[in-house]
Amino acid sequence: QVQLVESGGGLVQAGGSLRLSCAASGSILIFDAMGWYRQAPEKERELVAAITSGGSTNYAHSLKGRFTISRDNAKNTAYLQMDSLKPEDTAVYYCNAANHNTYWGQGTQVTVSS
Repeated sequence: QVQLVESGGGLVQAGGSLRLSCAASGSILIFDAMGWYRQAPEKERELVAAITSGGSTNYAHSLKGRFTISRDNAKNTAYLQMDSLKPEDTAVYYCNAANHNTYWGQGTQVTVSS
C-alpha cells in the first residue's frame, strides 16, 4: 500500500516562504504524475501544481510564478516551494500521486497571517 506523508506546513507571515515535502513509502517512479492540491475552509479542493514522471509541470494559473513544484526521484519525495505567500493561500495542502490508482496524503496545514 502506497503511503504519502506531507510535511513542512506551518504558520508564516504574508510575504514569507514555505517548502512542503511529500515523502512516498516507495519509489515515486511508479507514478505517472504527482501533484499538490489545497482546500481552504468551505471551499472545494483545487489543484495547485503537478509534475509528471518526465518532469513536465502544470500550475494553477493564479499561482504560477510564486509556487514551484519539483521532485527528487532518489529521495522518493516531491516538493512544493511557496514564495510570496498571501493570506488567501491559507489552506490544507494535500499531496497526490497517480498511476492506475490515485493516492492522497493526510494533508498539512498552511496558515498565512496578514
